[in-house]
Amino acid sequence: MNKILSLAFLILFSPNIFSQQITAKVIGVKDGDTMEILFENKPLIVRLAHIDTPEKKQPYGQKAKQFAADFCFGKTVKVVGEGKRDRNGRLIAEIFYKNQNLGKELVRNGLAWHFKRYSKSSNYAALETVARKKKIGLWKDKSPVAPWDFRKKKRRPVRTL
Repeated sequence: MNKILSLAFLILFSPNIFSQQITAKVIGVKDGDTMEILFENKPLIVRLAHIDTPEKKQPYGQKAKQFAADFCFGKTVKVVGEGKRDRNGRLIAEIFYKNQNLGKELVRNGLAWHFKRYSKSSNYAALETVARKKKIGLWKDKSPVAPWDFRKKKRRPVRTL
């Protein structure tokens, strides 16, 4: 009996085993890859899976945020993920509106990188390759700075005595 209860508990409460799909309203757009949704009358922060958009102070950062806002702000969307969270506690998931994937649209429009460090998706990789070849969005720049490199530069070096 204890084994059955343990298995049932594991299935019901382990967020990383099964994929999850919820429907929620987007109530905020923090930046190009981070949305706030209202789910079961509670706010929840969602970090888009597979991508990284420029930081707000980077070129194309505000454009990515505006694109995301135009795509989904105030709308009821489908949020699909595996229940995983990032180090900041944000749910990592994809957001769909009318069967369009926000992350893929950001990459397709040259407003995001495929975040290869955390994603092995060949679909996102192919979308980035096409955007680069066509010089769409941030790929118009001669040497765009990836957001993870931009964040590293912003961190202050540790002082030694």
